Amino acid sequence: MTPDQPFAAWQQWMGASPFPGVPGMEASLRDGWSKALAQLQNFDAAELGVAGAPMQQAPQIRFAPDKLQQLQQGYLQEATELWNQSLQSSLSLADKRFKDDAWERNPMSAFAAAVYLLNARTLLSLAEAAESDAKTKARLVFAVEQWMAASAPSNFLAFNPEAIKTAVATKGESLARGVQNMLTDMRQGHVSMTDESLFEVGKNVATTEGAVVFENDFFQLIEYKPLTAKVHERPFLLVPPCINKFYILDLQPTNSFIRYAVSQGMRTFVVSWRNPDASMEKATWDDYIEKAAITAIATVQDITGAKQINALGFCVGGTILTTALAVLAARGQKPVAALTLLTTLIDFSDTGILDVFIDEGMVKFREMQMGKGGLMKGQDMASTFSFLRPNDLVWNYVVGNYLKGQTPPPFDLLYWNSDATNLAGPFFTWYLRHTYLQNELIKPGKLTVCGEKIDLRKLDIPVYVYGSREDHIVPIGGAYGSTQHLPGKKRFAMGSSGHIAGVINPPAANKRSHWLREDGKFPKDVKDWIAGATEKPGSWWTDWSAWLASHAGKQVAAPKTYGKAGKYKAIEPAPGRYVKAKA
Repeated sequence: MTPDQPFAAWQQWMGASPFPGVPGMEASLRDGWSKALAQLQNFDAAELGVAGAPMQQAPQIRFAPDKLQQLQQGYLQEATELWNQSLQSSLSLADKRFKDDAWERNPMSAFAAAVYLLNARTLLSLAEAAESDAKTKARLVFAVEQWMAASAPSNFLAFNPEAIKTAVATKGESLARGVQNMLTDMRQGHVSMTDESLFEVGKNVATTEGAVVFENDFFQLIEYKPLTAKVHERPFLLVPPCINKFYILDLQPTNSFIRYAVSQGMRTFVVSWRNPDASMEKATWDDYIEKAAITAIATVQDITGAKQINALGFCVGGTILTTALAVLAARGQKPVAALTLLTTLIDFSDTGILDVFIDEGMVKFREMQMGKGGLMKGQDMASTFSFLRPNDLVWNYVVGNYLKGQTPPPFDLLYWNSDATNLAGPFFTWYLRHTYLQNELIKPGKLTVCGEKIDLRKLDIPVYVYGSREDHIVPIGGAYGSTQHLPGKKRFAMGSSGHIAGVINPPAANKRSHWLREDGKFPKDVKDWIAGATEKPGSWWTDWSAWLASHAGKQVAAPKTYGKAGKYKAIEPAPGRYVKAKA
């Protein structure tokens, strides 16, 4: 089927040209459609890989003739309606990028934006209609989304009437500020999402009172000052992700998960990961398990004298913590009484949008690049995550910072998001291959970590699993997957919103909802679990804290000092110096 064939059918269906008095309009649309189709048919998925990565040639992409004809006819019909509407009245643009009335008052800009939105919808529909394997199709959709996000007319000064209006109103000062903002961002190596000068770790973020009571080359252990006269006898250890900094759990007093845990009578400890430098470039997955997670568990036991503790892992921290507990189980040890996993993958069958980056060629490239030593730069990782939501986390700030000369407003979460961390190369490449690519953590006896065969079936302890419904990093199905592999008594909670906003949802804010199911059933598919769940208003934190309290033992007098006399003294006040190190 040639690109021209649907046009012949369309002309027979529509009759005369829908663009009377506009010579060449129909030919222009025909030419544009043909070029777009040719680009998609010649698409090479390797272009989405890391530069220089050896990737397999993508299968040829085909389109069903009837689907292609349907899309082509729909495109031409919408283009006709758009043209006629532009001649008769002003265009209404629903997209938030074009919401300023400057777009509506400028007919050329409004028409350009409307044509862009039509092209974006059509190209995305065309990508979704492609006939290929699932991974290639997902990469094609992702590429089109990136392409369209970058090519929006709002991203260019010459086509953005709002930016031009601002430049005129400020007599060019906005453009001067925009250039200065761009130079500042070039020096710091990333696009500013907030006014970073207004935040300082330990002063107005990460302010919960505590002290560092242990440190080694991999982490500092922070103990927090009790806020209650009594605490539960089983201490509580949090293992955050090492791909970013722990203070996402301690942004402000009003939204601090750490402070909330302390206020619930938990004697709370947190792992603060070291930001790797050249001295750690050979650190392995085994190092992070043995010298960090397992050491942190043993240190909390030693400080508190507790035979068992409770532990929580968040995102990659949950994967690390679960692996550590499996190693300890293989050694006949059961130091954790109850486990909490927040937006964590241990079954990597459903990794969402991140799957477009992972294949054998990409993993081999990273192994050659840093598998024996080196660092995965924090800014590279941060950029990857930002481009998962390009309009919100990239181009929105390009337009505001550079075209309009604005300073983004202060926002603690976005300050944290810009505070990148490096990853040790051997650790990172092991993680890519054995979890994301080969999904071996759930295969009994397949992995050997710290000299032990991993078998999650030995983790017969109570577990609270949380997933966020709109999470694009750990999809809700991926988070729920943990329930299918951990044999202990389980409780699953689903919150609304995404990877971070769903987790950081304090009860006092009275925002969002969460879903619970009380019949104790965990069907294989998360959709079936959701079908039997009940929506509860507000934060899931209260349900979790009640669950944790039921596994935390009796209450005892809160300690008066940090650490343990003679062995674990306060090294420095929280949040410690490790978290302040920049990538």
